[in-house]
Amino acid sequence: MKQIDPYSYQCGVIDCFNEMVKAGIKNIALAHPCTTKEERDSYIPFVETITNQYQTYYYLDDDPLITDLFPYSLNRKTYNIIFYKEKKYIEEYIALKEHKRQSIINQQYSQLRTEIAYEFGHLLSYSDQTIEQYINMNNEKENDEGEVSYDH
Repeated sequence: MKQIDPYSYQCGVIDCFNEMVKAGIKNIALAHPCTTKEERDSYIPFVETITNQYQTYYYLDDDPLITDLFPYSLNRKTYNIIFYKEKKYIEEYIALKEHKRQSIINQQYSQLRTEIAYEFGHLLSYSDQTIEQYINMNNEKENDEGEVSYDH
C-alpha cells in the first residue's frame, strides 16, 4: 500500500470535516490536534482554501477543551483548528470552555464533568449513546484539578 504523508492525511481530514459541517451533519468539527502551534499553523493556507470552498469558518484553539469524552493526553497541551458554519456554535464552544474553567475554580467540576462532556459531545453532533460510549471507553480522564487520572 502506498504511504500517505502526515500533512496530506491531515488535509484530507480537514476537507472531510468541512464538507460535513457545510452539510449540517456536524455543528463543529475538530482537526486532529497538533503538538506545536507551528505545526497547526502550517495548515492555515489549506484551511483557508477549504473553508472558502465549503463556506465554513475556522477557529484556532491554543487551549483545547478537555472533557471525559476523549483521552486526556489526546488534547492536553495541543493546538487545534475547529470548523463551524454558524457563529453560534463556536460561541457555545467558547462558553463551554469558560463554564468548565469556572466549575474548576468553584470546585464544582466533579459534579458537572459529565454534563460538560455531554454538552461538548452535542456540539460535535454526537448522539447521547455515542457520548456515553466514548466516556465509558475513556480510561484516561482528567481529575478535578486538571491532571490525568487513569480508570482501571
